[in-house]
Amino acid sequence: MKKLIGTSLFSLFLFTAGVCASEHASLSEQQWIEKGEQVAIASDCQACHTKPEGGKPFAGGYGISSPMGMIYSTNITPSTVDGIGKYSEAEFARAVRDGIRADGSHLYPAMPYTSYTKLSDEDIHALYVYFMQAVPAIDEENIPTELPFPFNMRFAMLGWNMMFLDKGRFEPDSSKSDQWNRGAYLVNGPGHCDTCHTPRNLLMGEDTGKAFAGGMVGPWYAPNITSDAISGIGGWSNAQLVEYLKTGRVTGKNQAAGGMAEAVQNSLQYLPESDLQAIALYLKSTTPVRDPQDTQPADSFGKALNVEIDLRGQHPSTANNTLDSGAALFSGNCASCHQPDGSGSKNQAYPSLFNNTATGSSNPANLVSAILFGVDRKVGDEHILMPHFGPQSYVNPLNDKQIALIANYVLHSYGNPAVTVSEADVAELRAGGPVPLLARLQPYMAPAMIAAVIVLLALILVLGRKRRKTKK
Repeated sequence: MKKLIGTSLFSLFLFTAGVCASEHASLSEQQWIEKGEQVAIASDCQACHTKPEGGKPFAGGYGISSPMGMIYSTNITPSTVDGIGKYSEAEFARAVRDGIRADGSHLYPAMPYTSYTKLSDEDIHALYVYFMQAVPAIDEENIPTELPFPFNMRFAMLGWNMMFLDKGRFEPDSSKSDQWNRGAYLVNGPGHCDTCHTPRNLLMGEDTGKAFAGGMVGPWYAPNITSDAISGIGGWSNAQLVEYLKTGRVTGKNQAAGGMAEAVQNSLQYLPESDLQAIALYLKSTTPVRDPQDTQPADSFGKALNVEIDLRGQHPSTANNTLDSGAALFSGNCASCHQPDGSGSKNQAYPSLFNNTATGSSNPANLVSAILFGVDRKVGDEHILMPHFGPQSYVNPLNDKQIALIANYVLHSYGNPAVTVSEADVAELRAGGPVPLLARLQPYMAPAMIAAVIVLLALILVLGRKRRKTKK
């Protein structure tokens, strides 16, 4: 009987292995590599796992500024010394979809495994073949991530995952078209759009009740991309959304900067047209979420206004230190590229400042961050570069007051006049963006934990004494 069971189990194993082998044999190794490269592009792996300005592809070391501290991406080349060269496919899948490394330690959700959990087995296999067979192995040591206590306790991610990791592969909706399902898979899976565009709760989990309603990512604001016509992209045509995803800009609408510029540069511009159309179709079908303070679409604000008319003749040509107002600072630092009337350059590489979501938004973070950090985006043969005016600016370093003056001039002249920027707002973004409550509480967590232990020990001591008295 035992021999029969053993023979049956062995036969079942051979059958299962044969099925898996036959599934994976449906494509040649080269075809799996090509498919895996497309999945890696759609997942934007290179953007986070490659140092900017000369870093070796996928060798890690990219610093991700999280509210809890700096998190460094790891080497994911097939190096057996510093990379993932010793990972089995099962270990690779567990890291990508569950956030658990081969050594059993937990990854931080700066690696968007909460979205990658939806990746299909086929795409995981393709990714594994691509990284192991086509990516050059680079022996480059990882930069350790050293977050402050208690965020450095990776095992705590076990509890976080229980609350916020919705495990499971993508399940197509049979009532929707194949194109819609493809868009839903790309947006919620490899594209991990929700990671940036969904607001976070107190414990930094995604607020799924407001999916895609917008959220801060460091000093940048990932805007509302729900189908709402006022706060979201409901007023965009599908063709405009495709154009934006492919090029990073749409005249009279928006232009990509910060993390979105990286996504366009490293990922979205290389997706097939059919995938971009699927993404647009899906986004236009999402549940609309409106911000109560939005009264009209952000791209509907403003009109041309020539700054020079009011400035002309105010000061003699030999006067010094005259850039003391928002208008004067705009004229001296911005008008040469964005034009004195704010209409932008002829080819809109330097966009119009009116009919622009960065200036019309009720959240001015992207306007201020564009001044602080600039815009750098390469699409095809075109390189869009706006110089930054932060501390290391090669153009003109501006202080918080000067940037606030420029931002307010732009907002009130070309954008949303109901929005005002303070020096404190600029300082906050310069320092990396708003600090969530969880991070603000960090200095008090260790003392609180010690106090809790002391209280617990005291309770145990008191209860022990009462029990001994009762026995007497």
